[in-house]
Amino acid sequence: MVDGGGPMSPEDAITLVDKLLSPYRLTAIQEVVFRRCWQGSTYAQIAASEGYDADYVRVTGSRLWQKISQVLGERVTKKNIHAVLRQQAYQLHQPATPDPWWPGADSSDTTFPGSPLPLGSSLYIERPPVENQAMGELLKPGALLRIRAPERWGKTSLVNRLVAQAQKLNFKIVRLNFRQADAGVLANFDKFLRWFCANIAQQLKLTAQLDDVWNIDLGSKVSCTNYMQSSVLNPLHQPLLLVIDDLQAVFEHPVMAQEFLPMLRVWHEEAKNLTEWGYLRLLVAYATEAYIPLQIHQSPFNVGLPLRLPAFTLEQTKQLAQRYHIPWDQGLTSLHTLVEGHPYLVHLALYNLSVHKMDLTRLINEAPQQSGIYSDHLRSYLAIFEAEPTLARTFYRVIEQDTATELEPMAAYRLESMGLVTLVGNTATASCNLYRQYFGGRLGVESSDYAV
Repeated sequence: MVDGGGPMSPEDAITLVDKLLSPYRLTAIQEVVFRRCWQGSTYAQIAASEGYDADYVRVTGSRLWQKISQVLGERVTKKNIHAVLRQQAYQLHQPATPDPWWPGADSSDTTFPGSPLPLGSSLYIERPPVENQAMGELLKPGALLRIRAPERWGKTSLVNRLVAQAQKLNFKIVRLNFRQADAGVLANFDKFLRWFCANIAQQLKLTAQLDDVWNIDLGSKVSCTNYMQSSVLNPLHQPLLLVIDDLQAVFEHPVMAQEFLPMLRVWHEEAKNLTEWGYLRLLVAYATEAYIPLQIHQSPFNVGLPLRLPAFTLEQTKQLAQRYHIPWDQGLTSLHTLVEGHPYLVHLALYNLSVHKMDLTRLINEAPQQSGIYSDHLRSYLAIFEAEPTLARTFYRVIEQDTATELEPMAAYRLESMGLVTLVGNTATASCNLYRQYFGGRLGVESSDYAV
């Protein structure tokens, strides 16, 4: 058995390689070459003893190492194959407990909700199969993983855990948040791509030297792609996880988005053709789909693995209550129904019940009122509606109807990113009963204030 605990026999190594290359298997000549190289033979020695042409053996070996390199996203040779497969065997046989998504968890954690949960927090609730699917995807060369969820839904907590797992696997990590780009950068595509490359170089501790590859005649996209290939990926010889947070910041600049998003798709597809692009793993997190039109063959939103972070199920809310040391009763079921599993709203209620020892019945009754625990959260949305009466009227139309309401793309984009609606196709429903109760009374009573 391959267990990562001692010297690996050639048979174990071949079994592991077959598993890594699945559904492909080593051919007879590949197995001979692999076995003898594992035992320390040179290509010339293999050819002489096995009766093969020396060039044939050399080419077979070279192609085999290249194939394994593409699968693992790191350079594999005769010299390092022992170390690479030992590491793979070790990773495959790590124990399932303690749960890897909250290592060293502290059951007394009472972090105030609203910020990403620390890696050691017991309050992180795994939402199967999202975490395992996400990590499995990032192990693939050229992976493109798209995590979509509204604001305050737990995207950053999940991304932080994926990054921590990738670091354990010796990935290089670069994290970019497009909200950090200056307005002038986001308004100019060439400046934006140079900002993009300069940030990657800084985090990898590379000397940027952008002017060496930036060519006005080739254009910004080609220059950026050439820089990534020649100056970033080529020297690495190990996986690079590029995390892009708040991708929707680009959606708000349609002309730029129509250039940048297809470029990401091209990078993802280049992994099929060039080994160095296989090193790149793209993880993009965003609150809602782009509302801008993209040709289907250009969009990055129909390739890779899409993951929508779901609301908490009733069982997950029960699990979180247990970690807050709150005994379950029917009132908590009513709470879950009121907020329909909204992760932040569930956390905030359980935090107040645990830390401030609030009365559950009173908490639920006051939830849609100004005196309730959600007042700051709700008023922040009310302030947006006061500044944007057209958006307010649109949302009121959603909550006053029992059936799903069709919305125009920009309004759907805004309301979904805020977490106020759930979209199915072009139609929307209010995302939870709390929002129906709070905004139904206020936007309805004050409808004249929101007239167009």
